Amino acid sequence: MTERKSIQAVVFDFDGVIADTEPLHYQSFCRVVAPDGLACTWEEYVRDYIGYDDRDLFRAAYRNASRTLSESDLRDRVKAKALAFIELTADGVHAYDGIPELIHHVHARYPVALCSGALRSDIDPILGQLGLSHVFQTIVTAEDVEVSKPDPACYRLAVRRLGEALGRTLVSGDCVAIEDTPSGIQAAKAAGLTVWAVAHTHDPESIAQADQVFDALPEILDRLGGCEQ
Repeated sequence: MTERKSIQAVVFDFDGVIADTEPLHYQSFCRVVAPDGLACTWEEYVRDYIGYDDRDLFRAAYRNASRTLSESDLRDRVKAKALAFIELTADGVHAYDGIPELIHHVHARYPVALCSGALRSDIDPILGQLGLSHVFQTIVTAEDVEVSKPDPACYRLAVRRLGEALGRTLVSGDCVAIEDTPSGIQAAKAAGLTVWAVAHTHDPESIAQADQVFDALPEILDRLGGCEQ
């Protein structure tokens, strides 16, 4: 990959990039669907569902089981999963080593946004726990778009909102998205962003469609620290 010399902004995914919360989303999901016999293994969850927002997660799970799910039942399950997730994260969440400090360092150099398929109610308490509540100049979550990753709408909205917050138009190709899942990478690339992937939840081969793949987030942040604004 040719070294990028100009970066206008950095857009972070949340689950699996900043916080090690994907296993907690998996546990919350299984709690909700277990009564219907739809609980799955972690390997199946990573293969089939990781990267979806909650709405598409439940839609896919019931569709794969040839089961119908009304919009009312969907809303009930999304709410139940959110409550289960809050319970599981009440005692604190593990951030990847050194990440809060490193993100503060990047924030001092670049405008930063958050683009996640999680609910805002999932994200805000954890950002508070990690001391990151006021770092991101815009946050896009599942409630802000009609369809989730791999659709590019969330990243397009994040770039537009961040540009509005900065008072200037951002060029998508000069914004770097930090992702960890194939669906997230697809969404960011379709929105025109440069995508750097971190192998936190998938092996490097599974996320090779990113513009560059790193073993851990500090490697990405080191690279950002070496780029000119």
